[in-house]
Amino acid sequence: MTSPPREAKIIEWDDMDKRKFYGFGFSIMMGIRAGIYPTILVKTRLQVQKHDTFYKGTWDAFKKIIRYEGMRGLYRGFMVNAFTVFSGQCYITTYELTRTKLAHCSNFTRSFVAGGAASLIAQSITVPCDVVSQLLMMQGQTGDGRVIAGVSPVKKTFGVIQTIWVQEGVPGFYRGYLASLLTFIPNSALWWPFYHFYWQQLVSIAPSGVPFIALQAVAGPAAGMTSATLTNPMDIIRTRLQVSGGTSIIETFNELIKEDGMKGLTKGLTARYVATVPTSFMICVSYEFIKRISLKSHLAETLHW
Repeated sequence: MTSPPREAKIIEWDDMDKRKFYGFGFSIMMGIRAGIYPTILVKTRLQVQKHDTFYKGTWDAFKKIIRYEGMRGLYRGFMVNAFTVFSGQCYITTYELTRTKLAHCSNFTRSFVAGGAASLIAQSITVPCDVVSQLLMMQGQTGDGRVIAGVSPVKKTFGVIQTIWVQEGVPGFYRGYLASLLTFIPNSALWWPFYHFYWQQLVSIAPSGVPFIALQAVAGPAAGMTSATLTNPMDIIRTRLQVSGGTSIIETFNELIKEDGMKGLTKGLTARYVATVPTSFMICVSYEFIKRISLKSHLAETLHW
């Protein structure tokens, strides 16, 4: 007899023990954030620089940062950026609760709407952290890529915060907020449907002996690259607005095209892939793992993966 086709079963919010979910989730996501931060720093510097004034590409940027700044240079601004882990908890809670409220809709609709809503909530927390950490990523860098030393990371952080507060007040911490929403809401809204789509397609063609977690490990990066490609132009504009100021999204876009033509819309895309692929891999695998070990006891015994 032919065995019935496997079903790509999604663990829902009501299936999980929330204490386990948040406890394991916070620790694992902090580790992921530390692992991918260097690629975020490189992407930021590439997107902000005009033409190829110092860094000639992703790998060149990595080499020069390590040469001139050491390994610590890859973690400039990490202390502030680490606070985005809390926004990550808000993100996933919003995502799961929204999916629950839309239980009557198709999985595509649930994933698309929930992903967008989760990003909307999270960005209100993330943007101020991004503004400060991105300025710290760039702080002290001279024309030849060298970095002015002698100031502790804590003093640099408070110095940046004080400067923003004195010069711009609260609005200064929300530079590029609209651009962030226009970047991350579509990115998040696209990532989840693509993730579930790729996973379901892989389940339908993979041999029955292949574990679901292995298929999810492939579906996550595929979804990440798809959404990153579609939203990269707005990500460049967002980064420039947050780091350099600027007056509007349209003006920044026109300036970018004037500098490098349509090719400018791919600035930092390789670095974004380098960040997105392992991030999507780690997030989907760790998230699915967290959900499985957080299953309520009576479900853990009945569900097979």
